[in-house]
Amino acid sequence: MSRPPWRPEPGDEPVDRICRIEALAGWHLPLLSDPVFLPLHAVLQRAVLLGLPERLLHAIARRPSLAPQVLVAFAPRSQDALGLIVSRRLNRSGSCWQLQHLRTTPAADRRGLGAALLRAAIQRASGARSWIAQASNLDPDRLALLREQGFQPLRADRLWCWQPADDPGLARAPLPADLRLQPLSGRNAAEFWHLEQAACPAQLRQLLDRRIEDLLDQSRGRGWLLVESSRPQAVAALRWTGEHPGGGHDVELTLQEGWNRLLGASAEVLLRHAAEQLGAGCLWLRCDARDDARQAWLEQLGAEQRGERVLMARSVWSRPATGLAQRSSGRIGAVLEQLQPRRRPLPTPVSPP
Repeated sequence: MSRPPWRPEPGDEPVDRICRIEALAGWHLPLLSDPVFLPLHAVLQRAVLLGLPERLLHAIARRPSLAPQVLVAFAPRSQDALGLIVSRRLNRSGSCWQLQHLRTTPAADRRGLGAALLRAAIQRASGARSWIAQASNLDPDRLALLREQGFQPLRADRLWCWQPADDPGLARAPLPADLRLQPLSGRNAAEFWHLEQAACPAQLRQLLDRRIEDLLDQSRGRGWLLVESSRPQAVAALRWTGEHPGGGHDVELTLQEGWNRLLGASAEVLLRHAAEQLGAGCLWLRCDARDDARQAWLEQLGAEQRGERVLMARSVWSRPATGLAQRSSGRIGAVLEQLQPRRRPLPTPVSPP
């Protein structure tokens, strides 16, 4: 069953005066020829290819789709694409979604069109309780747009780009005797999940609502751990999180608290091994702006800082159904009616003398 079309909220300008919003279809791809859309063509093609089988699986198994949700905005009564938004679920339950890309053409009203696309994406993501988004600290329009739609800043991250040297021998440098390098799999996914849960701030951890299988889904099995030899405990891990729009791979490096001494040869081995396994292209890493030790290590490693991003989040409150609200108000009204003084009081039984 198809989702209902997006409708503006009270006070918003009618959507048909701003744009026409449609879910991405295969015939839309040739229309997305504006230069702002070109870096996303690989993502859009994958969304189209996964869309049909995912919808069939959803109809059979009733599980949320893993394919990204893409909405395209067209000019009224025209086939001119004005913008698009790409979002995806961050867990199997569908309780948390992420805004991945929001692009508009120079001819479009960036603020108004972006707000319409974002509201449409949130409205279509049924069951979502929270949303995650990122914006550059040098993009005041995007930050203002997210704030207007209820997003609040959680932390500031610096983005680093690291290009490995053409020396495969460095990827196989010896590790300390008490550490072993393991690829991410179903057997050690629990250790990986516990490591990330411990390193994630409590508020963000609650919003992400991730389970072990969610990490395997997001990384597509591309992750590597440093595990203590004496016990099955991961002390460092690096996993793939997506293709970077500018080329290369987005990865996430996690260290257990108290193991900052790994920011050196051991973490470098982990990073170089991941680069060798992922193939050509640079690695993009996020680093908390307050983590001076990790930033110094990345700079020493030869990574280049590529700006600062603000991580933002918002909660989604679902309104109760109209029928349920009416039934609840009816029950409350019935209770209050019994307390009105005009009702004849019930007779009190006479006690025996």
